[in-house]
Amino acid sequence: MVFSGSEEEHVKHVASVLQILGDNNLFAKASKCVFHASSVEYLGYVVSSDGRKIYSSKVQKILNWPQPKNIKAYQSFHGFANFYCHFIKNYSKEISALTFLLEEDSPFIFNEEALSQFQILKEALTTSPILSHFNPSLPTIVETDASDYALGALLSQVNDSGKHPISFDSGKLLPAELNYEIHDKKLLGIVWALKHWRAILLSLSYPF
Repeated sequence: MVFSGSEEEHVKHVASVLQILGDNNLFAKASKCVFHASSVEYLGYVVSSDGRKIYSSKVQKILNWPQPKNIKAYQSFHGFANFYCHFIKNYSKEISALTFLLEEDSPFIFNEEALSQFQILKEALTTSPILSHFNPSLPTIVETDASDYALGALLSQVNDSGKHPISFDSGKLLPAELNYEIHDKKLLGIVWALKHWRAILLSLSYPF
């Protein structure tokens, strides 16, 4: 994928890439290429100048996903949801009742709580926002939260049109961390988020 800031830049960038390929006796099949597109489907996402979002066909697949009847069926949904977890606020919290189904020697009991989280997760996936492209020159915000079982964080940036999400991330608490007081869990969430996005935050033009 060749991404450029303007059409003029894009012509130069594409020409440069094709020249390098040709110089090394490498060739791109025309039928497999798309040129001068404002958006493109790439690795499970639709990528455009606005950011990235979930394929519309994937959204329809989520809407039609039936309630899992066994562990194998749930594992399929779990893997699908995990791929798009960066689009969902507090993903680990929202899926907490479902992850217990994956524990070794745990019976597959899809109770009311699991069904409720399954429906909430489907709704979150089908109404997920566009995630903007990260820009190191823009004001950046890190927000964190903690629940009984999980940590959650949001990385967002502010431009002329307002505040936009870059990524939602979350993680399950370790067994020892489950015993922390809530204020300690919230502090842990801050430390976890700063470590998780360390490389991105260090690339900022100025402190966030």
